[in-house]
Amino acid sequence: MSKNNKEFVKDITNIDENFAQWYTDIVLKAELADYTDVKGFVAIRPYGYAIWENIQNYADKKFKEHGVKNVSMPVLIPESLLNKEKAHVEGFAPEVAWVTMGGGEKLEERLCIRPTSETIFSTMYSKWLNSWRDLPYLYNQWCSVLRWEKETRPFLRSREFLWQEGHTIHETQEDAEQFTADMLEVYADLIENLLAIPVLKGRKTKKEQFAGADATYTVETLMHDGRALQGGTSHYLGQNFTKAFDIKFQNRNGESEYAYQTSWGISTRLIGAVIMAHGDNRGLKLPPYVAPIQVVIVPIAQEKENVLEEANKLYSKLASKFRTKLDDRDNYSAGYKFNDWEMRGVPVRIEMGPRDIENKQVVLVRRDNSEKIIVKMEELEEKLQELLDTIQKDMYNACKKRMEEKTTVALNMEELKKNLDENQGFVKTMWCGDQACEDKVKEVTGAPSRCIPFEQEHLSDTCVCCGKPAKTMVVWGRQY
Repeated sequence: MSKNNKEFVKDITNIDENFAQWYTDIVLKAELADYTDVKGFVAIRPYGYAIWENIQNYADKKFKEHGVKNVSMPVLIPESLLNKEKAHVEGFAPEVAWVTMGGGEKLEERLCIRPTSETIFSTMYSKWLNSWRDLPYLYNQWCSVLRWEKETRPFLRSREFLWQEGHTIHETQEDAEQFTADMLEVYADLIENLLAIPVLKGRKTKKEQFAGADATYTVETLMHDGRALQGGTSHYLGQNFTKAFDIKFQNRNGESEYAYQTSWGISTRLIGAVIMAHGDNRGLKLPPYVAPIQVVIVPIAQEKENVLEEANKLYSKLASKFRTKLDDRDNYSAGYKFNDWEMRGVPVRIEMGPRDIENKQVVLVRRDNSEKIIVKMEELEEKLQELLDTIQKDMYNACKKRMEEKTTVALNMEELKKNLDENQGFVKTMWCGDQACEDKVKEVTGAPSRCIPFEQEHLSDTCVCCGKPAKTMVVWGRQY
């Protein structure tokens, strides 16, 4: 790294020397979030929350196109409810936080702060559902949940985090399974087209599936350092909860029948994915479609006559079409502002000074590759939209190229460990389906299975671990 570049990034750890510290530096210095006085809990700052709002708005629109309605459920769940579905409570028990006092008095029954809401939704569904004519119930809530994680990191794994949790019940198994698949496609669309991160779609192994589910489907992403990040999951719950919570309806033959259930969710972890998939040594790098500020106008020599006036006119012109910011701070140099907005990841910077105004032009600077483009003022709006679309596409393609380069094949355990140690990333292998082999791979390599991809390949005839016949391809990867 050159001396100038070192000076430029003096407040940000080098991404290739200490990725974890680099990530923390970005979160704090780009003012996305900050630590609070309660260990494991963060405050999401306006800039970070604005990214979440853009994710939320995109997802919420897609949900509603599928007929989903938003509701709100209580944050506290009685212990007796949590205990109704055995696999579910066992899966979440280590992470549950309990409320035992209220108003200075000991409660008759412990209340857990929701780690997820299958149980409370199921309780209400059992009260509300009568006939097949009522179905489906397609409900979702945007809320926070609490899980007492041992090791935390902002956005990636905090004890309280924001998310959406969809919970639906259906008349038939086919309807529920189809809706599970539909929601996974919504997540894939969001992550690829809004966040510009390619995904690997597949089914979780039984060991890795959601506690209480018959099947869990996932969209897996790959970060800059080659570690995997689960982007979102959609669960087919079958009748596990509907039987435990007595969610019955009168079917078309007049008989009593249990409904079929799904649940699905994404969280503020996706903000962490955006940071780690796109960022570089200059800081955050935001895809235009999700960026809170798409364009920042930085006046050059703003103390000179007419410069600020023209900058304000330009702002007024662009603000109705793009998420635009005018940086007219008079206590910082233009150079400082350039660095500041690059660190915050704004996709396009517009520079305009006296000479630009005289020539009726501006300079556009791309955050993703630092390219400078001179554009005539009358062409600006059209060129700016084209540029934002190009940046979005280029950022996706850069991530996809990295994912392809960091996806390898291993035919035995030696190759699997070598690939993970030398290249990290996703490693494709054949697997016999035995959990003992899955456990052994994780023990030896530190990589759990990511998923059984929907797009299967036949790499060999034998399991990567035990050498027995294998027909299933599994992808492995170390994770966040």
